[in-house]
Amino acid sequence: MSAAIKQYISTKYDQHPDMFKKDLEAIDNIRTNAVNSLEAHVSGIQKITMYAAQLVWIGGKFPIDVRTPDRSRLHLVPCLGFQYAKTRLAPFRPYAWRLLTGSLESQNNLRFELANILYNLASLYTQLAVSLNRSTSDGLKSACNYFCHAAGVIAHLKDTVIPDLRTTPPEDMDKMTLESIQQLLLAQAQECFWSKAVKDGLKDGLIAKLAAKVSDFYDQAAEFGTKSDIISTEWIHHMTAKHHHFAAAAQYRASRDCLDQQKYGEEVARLRDSVICVNEALKESRWINKIVLGDLNGLKARVNEDLKRAEKDNDVIYLMPVPPKSELKTLDRAGMATARVPQEVAEPHSTLGDKSPYGQPLFARLVPYAVHVAVSIYDERKERLVNTTIIDELEALTNKLRDSFLQSLNLPASLQALEKPLGLPPSLNTHAEELRQQDGYHKLQRAMHEIRKLKANDEAMYQEGIALLKTEAAEDEKARSKHGTDRWTRQPSSQAAEGLYAQANEIDGYLKSAASSDDLVKNKFKECESAIQILSGTNRDLEASVPSSRRATLTPAVERAADSLRSALSEVNNVERRRKRIIQEMLEKVKDDDINSAILAETARFEREYPMQKIEPAMFENLFEDRLERYEEDKVIISRENESQSQLTTRIQEANAAFVTARRGDSSTKEREQSLQRLENAYFKYKEIVSNLNTGRKFYNDLAAIVTRFTDGCRNFAYQRRLEAGQMETELSTALSNLNLNFQDQKERQNLRSHYATQQKASPPPQQQQKTQAAEPLAAPMPTRAPQPEPGIWDPTQGIKFGGPPPAAPLPQGQQVKGIIHHPAYPNANARGGGQWDVSRGVRFG
Repeated sequence: MSAAIKQYISTKYDQHPDMFKKDLEAIDNIRTNAVNSLEAHVSGIQKITMYAAQLVWIGGKFPIDVRTPDRSRLHLVPCLGFQYAKTRLAPFRPYAWRLLTGSLESQNNLRFELANILYNLASLYTQLAVSLNRSTSDGLKSACNYFCHAAGVIAHLKDTVIPDLRTTPPEDMDKMTLESIQQLLLAQAQECFWSKAVKDGLKDGLIAKLAAKVSDFYDQAAEFGTKSDIISTEWIHHMTAKHHHFAAAAQYRASRDCLDQQKYGEEVARLRDSVICVNEALKESRWINKIVLGDLNGLKARVNEDLKRAEKDNDVIYLMPVPPKSELKTLDRAGMATARVPQEVAEPHSTLGDKSPYGQPLFARLVPYAVHVAVSIYDERKERLVNTTIIDELEALTNKLRDSFLQSLNLPASLQALEKPLGLPPSLNTHAEELRQQDGYHKLQRAMHEIRKLKANDEAMYQEGIALLKTEAAEDEKARSKHGTDRWTRQPSSQAAEGLYAQANEIDGYLKSAASSDDLVKNKFKECESAIQILSGTNRDLEASVPSSRRATLTPAVERAADSLRSALSEVNNVERRRKRIIQEMLEKVKDDDINSAILAETARFEREYPMQKIEPAMFENLFEDRLERYEEDKVIISRENESQSQLTTRIQEANAAFVTARRGDSSTKEREQSLQRLENAYFKYKEIVSNLNTGRKFYNDLAAIVTRFTDGCRNFAYQRRLEAGQMETELSTALSNLNLNFQDQKERQNLRSHYATQQKASPPPQQQQKTQAAEPLAAPMPTRAPQPEPGIWDPTQGIKFGGPPPAAPLPQGQQVKGIIHHPAYPNANARGGGQWDVSRGVRFG
């Protein structure tokens, strides 16, 4: 992690990585501690949440796609699903997760790192829960709390972290899988409440409500499990059995409550429904272990025994009508388990600070990445505003005045030819000397050759990236054709690298637009190439190119008109100098406009007032608008210059008209005028071409950086895809040996999905079955003293005991009775004690 962050700081930030040496060491240590928290110990919670808090914090400092460690990538495979991990590992604890290290899936994504670490945290909470002794009240309370926290972490992962992942989540983090895990964790938490109620000997009515809610949670967990591609059908069947098991237990407890309330007909109806639920659970006997099967058979025997007794008593003594199941009131639910997100996860910033438990946030002195983005956004807007609304407008006015207006009047050549019929005008000599000093003609040739090389390099690098994408796409398509779309399930190249393909199209557009501009510059150069070559040559060649004319006789009218025109043309030179000065001042103003200090102050205010909010560039929009207001006053320059130019062109037109009128009939200087005007125009074309070539050189240099990043991205993408393809090839080769098993599993999963779909259509949820009547408040549970049980008779206050022989005789006076709590067990657990579960021995798994 530290190496990736250090490299990113050195290449993308203006701060030296050595400033954060201690922070770089700390992030590696924190990550190592979090990764190595494999044991079910409470100390692991702090290690993992500390790393998660730092990840959330540095997420505001760095972009989401900073390269994170690949080889040590954390990846969790829930032991609810064996489709993803093709081989089972060592014995595991039920309802927890196996922690696997390795590169099962790797993404250069800080959010993916955060998702993995939170997934680990949920796993740790479940391991802590199942490691407790749940035969005691304190153990049950703590286990319930851990299960609720685990469900809260999964909910936070599902609702907050995964949507911000910006990539397709892995299979074990898709919505249906996380929903199933969350409901399963809530079912276990609710089951802890139920176990404690049974242990404390609470009333049957309350225990029935608790058991009904446990049944609901298991039902929802199984239903979401059928919609997941990673949770195995073995566990779906197990959760289905638990759903029916607790439904049977709820109806049995409700029947005991009806017996206490002398509702003998309803007692019979609920016992019959309990038998139906037990039978439904026994249909899953193929996928459940001996302890659960023993509990179910024991419960079935007890329910059948009570049903015979209740039917006999009702038929002989009470004669109460037995309502059909459709008329039975749906059992109320007492939902005690909720998904509680730990504060360290919900508010990670609150754990970091001077007096906070996790210490100072790392890289606090590093300017957030969003600030750098905001600065670049402002600089781009500032430069675009000044260039488009001021500088470009001023240059356009000058070009219009020089190229369009003066050329159309054949100025200043007509005046120069008259004033100096022999030799060269001073202005032309000045322009020629400037080109000679710059070696103008060869300068343009070298610049165009350099631009052609830059363009060729950019195009070659771009084509290399395109070739990499095409090769990768061909390899992917070949593998998809070989294995089929059902097994080759990864995204096609165009979707997996959507950003790269979009960037390729964007670069292609840049190149085509640049090629069009290059052609315009080439044509512009060809039109005036000979004249520029003359201006760049010797003085003798220049004089030879300009024909002489006979000295004309200047009348007083011609002299006055020439003086007036000469004065107006000198004003053109003043306008050009003034505008160059304005442009230079604007460039200096843009350069001096440094928004860094203002943005840093605004960032400090945001972090102080909104510590939980991530810094985003959009938060500085108001600051941008205020800062750009200072350029509004400069826009007045354009309107002022436009008005001034209109007055000047009018003056020049009037002076030129008077000049032409005064010289009417004199054609002695016409050929010289045309030659001088051609050279004058060539000089300004030269200046324009030099500006165009400088722009082109800057464009291709900037494009080279973009194309380099694009090609590097294509190279990394192709490499990662080849690694991924190799892993998939290995997995598919391994999967061929289990092809029949996988086919049966998919068929079974489809059957389960159809079953739940049919079940949903057949029966509405419990909330819709309840009568619309005001719900009675749930009374606080009060423990009741149980009467001394008769030998061989089951006492409901002592829990449900299955599979064991009845007690031979009552226990001696004063000796404590060990209650056996009815507790549906877990798959793959070893049967102990002839199917009886002893409270004093705790819950044992694996």
